[in-house]
Amino acid sequence: MLRNPSHPDRPLHAVVGTPGPELFAAVRQALSGDGPAILPLPAGSSADALRPTHVNGVRQAGGEGVPEDVAVVIATSGSTGAPKGVMLSATALRASAASSLRRLEAIKGERWLCCLPPSHVSGLQVLVRALLCESEPIIHPHFDAHEVLASGADHVSMVPTQLHRLVEMNADLSVFRTIVLGGAAPRAGLVAEAQALGARVVTTYGMSETSGGCVYDGRPFYNVDLKIGDDGRIRVAGPVLFSGYRFGEPASFDGDWYVTSDLGELTGGRLRVLGRADDVINTGGEKVVAASVAEVLGRHPEVADVAVIGRPDPEWGEIVVAVVVPADPAGPLTLDQLRAYATDRLPAYAAPRELRLMSRLPLLPNGKTDLVSLKAGT
Repeated sequence: MLRNPSHPDRPLHAVVGTPGPELFAAVRQALSGDGPAILPLPAGSSADALRPTHVNGVRQAGGEGVPEDVAVVIATSGSTGAPKGVMLSATALRASAASSLRRLEAIKGERWLCCLPPSHVSGLQVLVRALLCESEPIIHPHFDAHEVLASGADHVSMVPTQLHRLVEMNADLSVFRTIVLGGAAPRAGLVAEAQALGARVVTTYGMSETSGGCVYDGRPFYNVDLKIGDDGRIRVAGPVLFSGYRFGEPASFDGDWYVTSDLGELTGGRLRVLGRADDVINTGGEKVVAASVAEVLGRHPEVADVAVIGRPDPEWGEIVVAVVVPADPAGPLTLDQLRAYATDRLPAYAAPRELRLMSRLPLLPNGKTDLVSLKAGT
């Protein structure tokens, strides 16, 4: 593992634009070693920050290559900070995809639908799984619920927002053998609603640094190990780990263990993700895990969607703010109602002290809630 890469010998080609067969061919060649490493980017994006050697085949002045073992560079989502270039080897990507196919009992010839941006690791891994299945992926440049249902795919990866749209349509979800759900925590009840419509849903946990999801339904992949450190953070070890960040930016390792930014619990070998360590709200000297509060508030029948953030406060240090999409916009719940619901289920200090109503939560392209945008609005 090249945690401090020093020999950028392999060309890095940024592939910018609408995903299609050309990108799949580039992924195939990058993993086989017959072509350059690739940096997939959505249309309209600038590749300047990651300085590839080529952009859509055109040589770039000042571009830098990558170490020979690197096949793909993924620009992280930046959900809570500045994006980084995560370098992934063909070995790591194949190990992740092979473990995924084994866990899902997917077989050769079955088709995968890619309706997530391949510029994010979740979309990229759909292409790698298709490669290992020896089948052509079905690639949709944008998510259209009707086209997704009519795709004829056996397996699909999606984020909770996309699954929510299918559930709202009361669609027959048995048309897919598997719906791999990741990118963000699903709202309370979403998986059960999808299952009632015939879906086989597999929830995932992972990130760019682990070549995508490496934990399915709370259980780690074959050869992937998990542990919780004294700081409460989830640690991951195994062949799916990344080779390092572009330009040698420091990565958080504890020996062979990658130290994630997520807090978690392990019970009987099953992982429960509590939330991000950098989303802990310190209010009146008490620490509140924002995602855990959001999980509880999301079960309120009058809450369609919710995020929880901290806002600076002169008395409390920070206060807990609930950003809610009401189930009935014409008659939204009040702060008092939400606090009463929360205090029946959480410590009193974790109950929100402020309520913000929105018609929808801002999302990043990979389906995660844009926490930076929400916090900027406080």
